[in-house]
Amino acid sequence: MGRSSRRGIRTADTTPEAFRRSMSAYRHGQLAAATVAHRRYRHDPLTVAVTGAGGLVGTALTALLTTGGHQVVRLVRRAAEAPGERTWQPEEPAADLLAGVDAVVHLAAAPLTGRSREAVRDSRIGPTRALAELAARTPDGPKVFVSASAVAYYGPGRGDELFDEESGRGQGFLAEVVAGWEAAAASELRVVLVRTGLVLSPRGGLLRAQYPLFAAGLGGPMGSGRQWMPWIGVDDLADVYLRAVTDTVLSGPVNAVSPEPVRNAEYASTLASVLGRPARPELPPFGPHLLLGEDGRSELAVADQHVAPRRLLELGHEFRHPRLADALGHLLGAVTVGEPA
Repeated sequence: MGRSSRRGIRTADTTPEAFRRSMSAYRHGQLAAATVAHRRYRHDPLTVAVTGAGGLVGTALTALLTTGGHQVVRLVRRAAEAPGERTWQPEEPAADLLAGVDAVVHLAAAPLTGRSREAVRDSRIGPTRALAELAARTPDGPKVFVSASAVAYYGPGRGDELFDEESGRGQGFLAEVVAGWEAAAASELRVVLVRTGLVLSPRGGLLRAQYPLFAAGLGGPMGSGRQWMPWIGVDDLADVYLRAVTDTVLSGPVNAVSPEPVRNAEYASTLASVLGRPARPELPPFGPHLLLGEDGRSELAVADQHVAPRRLLELGHEFRHPRLADALGHLLGAVTVGEPA
């Protein structure tokens, strides 16, 4: 039996047999959820070119696409080695790079934290423009261009003001970069701009950085704890990209965030509870800076953005894990009380 937590969630047993049962249940659940997603967005098999296919989101998306019978072409910045790879030169892509491709999903970009501002900007705007222009002029090429974007578009420190896709751009370095990034994706094709919140996955991003602290009982809110956190689980984000590729109704900016946002203090207490650990009242002031760097601290960790996925909700989009406790429990392998370990 795992440890009970104050929110009714416990961590799974760590014995080999319990681990095998837990992994089997997880994989079965993933396959079932992927099957449901493909039924919702039923489409003839497509050939989808993906940049950043080996990254956090790209790995989840390519797995989802292939389970639905779609063919993935991985655009890589090295010599193509494996079947299904094509070499992509970001600033000057080859004229035939997207020949025979039905859709492009452009995920590749330098992380928003831990890199210079020039690297963050340059990895987005130039390569995105070159790829979007190539997609539009390839005769037997894509019909849709789906580009990663970010809710940083709305700017940091916005308090309780609620933002949807019709809201204007905010201030700050990242808001400026995201606006340029989105403008670079413009073309005569159907274009979808996936404005992503904080992506939750134990494999990377904020959750991976926080996990050791919270697992040790040393985690807590960042800043005041009152700031809003626009989050989304990585599996739900993959579903949004799948819909962007297959649903011709969807175009323009789309907020890829959970319909149930939380403040940072609730996020911290929920994460600690899922792990069966106490949460500190707050992290030391230098904690977010050490985890994410100065830009990451001010414009991501304590950004305070209250964002709604209005466009997706209008289309009746169904999220796999809209509630934070359920999403974290799924991602971290926790089970609810009463379920077999």
